[in-house]
Formats: sequence, C-alpha cells, structure tokens
Amino acid sequence: MYSKIAINNVKKSFKDYTIYFLTIAFAVCIFYSFNAIDAQKAVLVMSKSQAEYMTVVTTLISYVSVFVSFILGGLILYANNFLIKKRKKELGIYMTLGMSKSKISKILLGETLIVGILSLVAGLLLGVLLSQGLSLFTAKLFEVDMTEFKFIVSFGAIGKTILYFAIIFGVLMIFNTTIVSRYKLIDMLNAGRKNEEIKIKNPIVSSIIFIISAVILVFAYYLVNKVGLNLEKIEFKYSIVLGILGTVGFFFGIAGFIISIVQKSKNIYLKKLNIFITRQISSKVNTNFLSMAVISLMLFITIVLLSTGLSFKSALEEGIVAPFDASVKLFTAEGEEYTSVEQILNIAKYDVKDNKAIFFNTYRMDGPDTNSILKNYAVGDFKKDLDNGKQRWESIDMIKLSDFNKIRELEGKSTFTMKDDEVMLLSNFKSAKSSIENMIKVKGIVNLNGKEYKVANTEYLDDALYNSAIADNVLTLIVNDNFDGNIYLSNAYMNVNYKNPDDELAEEDMQNSFHNTGNNKELYDLPLIVYTKQDVYNENRGLSTTILYIGLYLGIVFLIASAAVLALQQLSEASDSSDRYKALKKIGATEKMINKTIFAQTVIYFVMPLGLAIVSSIVGINVVNKFLSMYGKTNIVPTALLTLAILVIVYGGYFYVTYTGYKSIIKNSK
Repeated sequence: MYSKIAINNVKKSFKDYTIYFLTIAFAVCIFYSFNAIDAQKAVLVMSKSQAEYMTVVTTLISYVSVFVSFILGGLILYANNFLIKKRKKELGIYMTLGMSKSKISKILLGETLIVGILSLVAGLLLGVLLSQGLSLFTAKLFEVDMTEFKFIVSFGAIGKTILYFAIIFGVLMIFNTTIVSRYKLIDMLNAGRKNEEIKIKNPIVSSIIFIISAVILVFAYYLVNKVGLNLEKIEFKYSIVLGILGTVGFFFGIAGFIISIVQKSKNIYLKKLNIFITRQISSKVNTNFLSMAVISLMLFITIVLLSTGLSFKSALEEGIVAPFDASVKLFTAEGEEYTSVEQILNIAKYDVKDNKAIFFNTYRMDGPDTNSILKNYAVGDFKKDLDNGKQRWESIDMIKLSDFNKIRELEGKSTFTMKDDEVMLLSNFKSAKSSIENMIKVKGIVNLNGKEYKVANTEYLDDALYNSAIADNVLTLIVNDNFDGNIYLSNAYMNVNYKNPDDELAEEDMQNSFHNTGNNKELYDLPLIVYTKQDVYNENRGLSTTILYIGLYLGIVFLIASAAVLALQQLSEASDSSDRYKALKKIGATEKMINKTIFAQTVIYFVMPLGLAIVSSIVGINVVNKFLSMYGKTNIVPTALLTLAILVIVYGGYFYVTYTGYKSIIKNSK
C-alpha cells in the first residue's frame, strides 16, 4: 500500500520534483563522466608515459570526487528539505487520518527511492554519452590516434557512482525520518498559513554598507591586479579576504540600497507592480544575503576555472622549448667529481652511436645580477616588476660563444663571432622580450666587474640551450671564450638529435639508459635531469590535462550547486508568498501581469549573484592571463565560448525550470 501511495505522490507532484530530479541527474552525469576517464586508457592508443600521466589524472579526480560528494550530498539534502517543507500540510493530513510517523517515513522513503533511482538512471545515461565526448577531448589533448575509438561504458565508474549516491541517499533517508519525527501536527497543518515575514533593513544603513562594500571590492581588485598571482605577497592574501568581505557586505546592503534608489524614482516605483517586485526581492535578499554571497563566490570560481582552463593549456604548450630529441642536464658544484656529461655516459651505459650529440657548460658570475643589467633598459610591466622588487635574480648566467655556436650548428643555424669587448644577449622569457629588444636597439652597455662590454646583438635571440617545459631564460650572456671575468661552472649539458627523427628505438635507448636508474645506484645518486622531447610534451600535457579536468569538474559542480540553491530558494519563496499573489488577483492584477512579476523576480534573483561574479571574474581572468602570458600566448575566445555554453545550458536550464515551477505554484495555489 505504501509503495502505491509513494508512486502516486511522485506522479502527482512530479513538477515539484523537477528541480530535485534535475539536480541529482546533473550531479550523477558529471560524477560518472569524470570518474570514467580511467577507462579511456583502454581505447586510446597512448604511450607508456602518457598512460602514466593519465593514471595521475584519474587518481587526483578520485580524491576530488570525495570532496565533490560532500558538496552534492549537502545540495541533495538542501533540495530534499525544500520538498518536505513544501509538503508539511499534506503530511499533517496523513497524521489526522491516523497514519503514524513511522509509516509517513516509509512513504517518504519510497518516494526518495523512486526519484533517486529514476534520476540515477537518467544521470548515468547522460554521463555515458558525455564521457564519450571526454574521450575525444582527452585524445585531442594528448594528440593520440583515434582510429580505433569505440563506444565504451565504464562499469567501474558506474559502480563507484552508485556506491557514492547510495551512501548519500542512505543519509537522506535517516534525515527524513528524523525530521518527520520532530514535526508537530499543529505546525504541519498550519504550514500553509505561515508566510515569511517581509524583512526590510534600514535603507540608509544598508546603503552605507553597500557603498563601503563596493569600495572594498574595488580595492581588492586593485590589490590583486597589482601583485598578480604572487601567492607569497601579503597583498594577494589581503585581496582574497577583502574580496570575500566585500561580497558578503554587497549582498547584505544591496536590498536597502535598491529600495532607496527605486523609491526616489516615482515613475519606476509606482509603475504597474514594481512596488511588489521591489519588496519581494528585497525581502528574499535580506533573508538569504549570506547564501547569495557564497553563490556569487562559487560562480566566480566557476567562471575563472572554466575560462582559463584551455588558456592555461595553450600557454604551457606554447612555452615549451624542446628543439632537441633529448637533453641531459648535470648540476655541478665546486668539489664535484663529475663536471661533464661525457664523464657519466659509461655509468649510464649510453652509446651515442650515430646520433648527433654535443657537450657544453654554462657558468655563473657573482657580482652584477640580471636586475642591475636590465634596469636601465627595462620597459612596460617588466620595468614595474623590477622597480617594485617583484622580479629578482641574484646572479648572471653565462655561456661561452663556442658552446653557443655548437648548439646553433646542431639546430642547423648560422654561427656568430664577437669582439673581445662585446657580449650577446640570449633570452626566451616572454615578459622580458621588449626590454631585451630595447637594450639591443639602443646598443646597451653591460658592466661586468668594472669592465664595460657592448651588446653585439643585431637581432633578438631566443635560442633554447636545452629542452625545457617552460621558456624561463630571463637573460643569459654569451661571452667570448677568452672572457677573463670571475666565473665558475654552473651546469654541464648534453644535447642529442637522433640519426632518424622520431626514432622509437633511439628514444627507448635514451629512456632505458637515463630514466630507468633503479638498478644503477651510481647514476641514481647523480644530480641529473633528463628531458627527451617526448618527455617534455607528455609532461606538459599531463599537467595541463590534470588542471583542466579538475577545473572543469569543480567548476561544473559549483555551477550546478549555485543554480540549484537559487532555484530552490525562489520556489520556496513562491510557496511562502502564494497569499500575496492571491491578494494581487483580488485587487485586479491579471495573470499576464503576475507572470511578468514572477519573471522579473526570477531574472533579478538569478542575475544578481551572477552579475557580481562576472565583474569579479573579469578581474580574475585578467590576472590569470597576465600570469600565463609569461610562458606563452593565451587565447580566451574558445574558453569564453565554452564557459558561455555551459552557463546557458546549466544556469539557463535552472532559470527556466524555476520560472515555470514558480508560475505553476502560484497558479495552482488555492
């Protein structure tokens, strides 16, 4: 009998369950899709190193999923609480008919199971489809062959999703039983008569708080723009704290501020039902200002994560400098036994064979530093960074001309000559480029230990000395071989180009010799870094994919949570305010006018947190892009379009369901 009642209740109240169903289905879809990434390795033709990076991605997503499950669990509990609150009167009628609280709990248990199973199935079906898109996306990120791509279902991810949501629903059932057991019959029967009191704070006080909060937000934006993504700077930490305080104050004061502004404009305030709309919005914002502040902050995080994810990937990839098939870097220091990579080839059991290999050294010089050389020629933001101490390098890197020419010859480039009183500037750090070019243009002078050297460059040189994941060479001086300054050995290198480009056997030989050092303790103990071209690109893609996927995962979950909470708050307000709408009908308001009122309220309520989030996001995205531009060119257009599409689908979907649900509640209220 109870199962029949539960089924009939779900059928009868299906519109009430729409937000609940939609939220769980979206949550299951996203949860499954990202946890099914592990299965992609089975269908994507990946190299060993690529598969290893995908393992790291899936491991991190598993950890993030635990955090996500708490967010989704709290969201589902919040949505469930809304449904129970809305049905208090119905449950009270059951009790007057003699039904015990335990039997009512059984009915709620049945309804929860029915909606839970339906939304779980729908979410998994959507998730299976979405995960195929993620497979294609992963293939593009790693540039792997997709000729053997096939439709795949991850039963492991299905099991994990069912387990996590079974736990959430188990907690939900306990929650429902506890809530029902605490309800009093009189409160349940009178639930429909208890409307939320309209709370209007003092408009003057609210306006002052709103203006102060807006100023705090502007100051927070200024601080973060000034220091950028420098986590160690106290200004950055202040900007975070001030941003949170400013956001909370913004929503605390905005209701009173709106009333004071609108009331002054009689043409707006007294037009149609604008008095009613203003009071309704102000009441709801006053009540929920804290949750709206949290939602705005979550939307801010969502937009920044989604908008900068692909930019981060493209910037990192553009920043790669890997012109050689392989590079070996040996850190040397005074007193070390080995001062050249040539000395350790036998230890590594590596035979250069017919491959082209060169060996060279780089040096350091105490005394003048990079800042002192560039400060008189720096321009733009780089000059500001030098002046305020944001950038600081304590020594100068140098390479001898003959070694630099060896590197150029390995790449098939022309070589250089210099006079004894000349040096050349080498740099591939994007932010320093304009300053280096300015120094070349004006034929700058470099003072090294009291002796002046002319800049011999006729053009900007950005040659890579060795393979690296990022272009981080701010300045290296190329000096003549007979340079008599007080320099000391810094690092020793070997660059290799295989006899046959993309030779898999040569790559495997290099990997086995230098990477698999577990059984070669003598080599393992040496301070070595080995980067093949394949290593650099795979590591880059692994890092960018990890950050991109986690950003997408958290961003979409935050977006769902934000939109769902706004929707539930609006629908709750509709239930509480039904008598007010009846009063509007009695004084002559038409259904069309009431629908416009509902639409305006819903739009304003959804736009307020999103609007502030967009303003904050513009600042945040600008700061992130400035940081990324140091490593490579960023292109925000694709990510902006992706973010817009996700916002329209998820946020817009919740808005539409909320608006139609609100209208239905008011129309059917008796």
